[in-house]
Amino acid sequence: MPVPDVSPVRRCDAAERRARLAQRQALARGFRGSDVLDVARRLVCLHGTDPSTVYLSAAARVDGMSVADLDAALYRERSLVKHLAMRRTLFVFPTDRLDVAQSAASQRVADRERARLSADVEKAGLHADGAAWLAKAEHAVLQALADGRELTSSQLRDEVPLLEGAITYGEGRTWGGQVPVGPRVLTCLSAAGLIVRASNDGLWTASRPRWATVRAWIGRDLDPPAFDQATARMVTWWLRAFGPGTAADLKWWLGSTLSAVRRALRDVEASVVDLDGEVGYVLPDDVEPVHQDAPWSALLPALDPTSMAWAGPGRRFFLGDHQPLLFDSNGNAGPTAWWCGQVVGGWRQHASGEVELQLLQDVGAEGEAALREDADRLSAWLDGRRVLPRFPSPLFNQQ
Repeated sequence: MPVPDVSPVRRCDAAERRARLAQRQALARGFRGSDVLDVARRLVCLHGTDPSTVYLSAAARVDGMSVADLDAALYRERSLVKHLAMRRTLFVFPTDRLDVAQSAASQRVADRERARLSADVEKAGLHADGAAWLAKAEHAVLQALADGRELTSSQLRDEVPLLEGAITYGEGRTWGGQVPVGPRVLTCLSAAGLIVRASNDGLWTASRPRWATVRAWIGRDLDPPAFDQATARMVTWWLRAFGPGTAADLKWWLGSTLSAVRRALRDVEASVVDLDGEVGYVLPDDVEPVHQDAPWSALLPALDPTSMAWAGPGRRFFLGDHQPLLFDSNGNAGPTAWWCGQVVGGWRQHASGEVELQLLQDVGAEGEAALREDADRLSAWLDGRRVLPRFPSPLFNQQ
């Protein structure tokens, strides 16, 4: 992107970026989160595509956190809510941030998904007017969930005949099959902020949601602010948690456009810093240097918010040359091992549930001892339950 007409206030090197990461993202001791809601706020939101990631990301940042603590926030207190947002990805947001996320990210996803589904059902010959069918199907789902009911997708399909049908893909090919349209209708409604993943019928390692209306689940309808205002809020939260970063990082993370990101950076009056020759941004009240002297270690799960906060090239300050082994070909992060702000390898579990380190570089005796202590602690926390990432990295799959 073009360099803005302003000189950087100073240089922010990789060491400082790693120090900010340690403190802002509740990873270094002394900077841990007080509870799961605090952690979700500090990270903007938690990554929810892989159901176990939410729990492991929070447990890495809240000392003594249990599965029950996060279950309570999600399902009893409802201070955290699962919501489809940036890049058509499922996240866990603090409930009071849903309105902003809806305007800045989710509505774009909803509009795109509705257009795609309408076109696909017409192409497949299921409905002559895809948009009209989808509007009726969405209305029928909302009617089925009226009065605070929670229903699984199977129960909704039984009650709403308009959810029947499937689209064939790869006809005649070995990889071909059929995709039912019902779940895609639910995707459109959830991205539109009308329904939400409510109670979970499965264990914390699985996603078997019951669906409810947003109004029934959180007690009100969403009230999204104007798009530019919402984008500025999201950019503020991101810069507070992950800054400095580039406009390209923000564009990728938001799943937005470069023009929208640039407007938001102007709106928040972001300050420019030099990221070793790249234009980076911080909030105007966050230009002072940050230092982290005490060493720290962490074992983070696949798709952790820290691993996934920057665009591919923007991860180099903490990944070094390890990206090909720790991210799959679609850019999904596998489990990672961290020492003093750098990814130094990964981790996985034996069949018994014991956590095994997969170090890719020498971290010295202190670093190895700290990471082995983390592995023992995580093994005890998991208590024999195996967690397999939905998108395993090449390193995770190595024999």
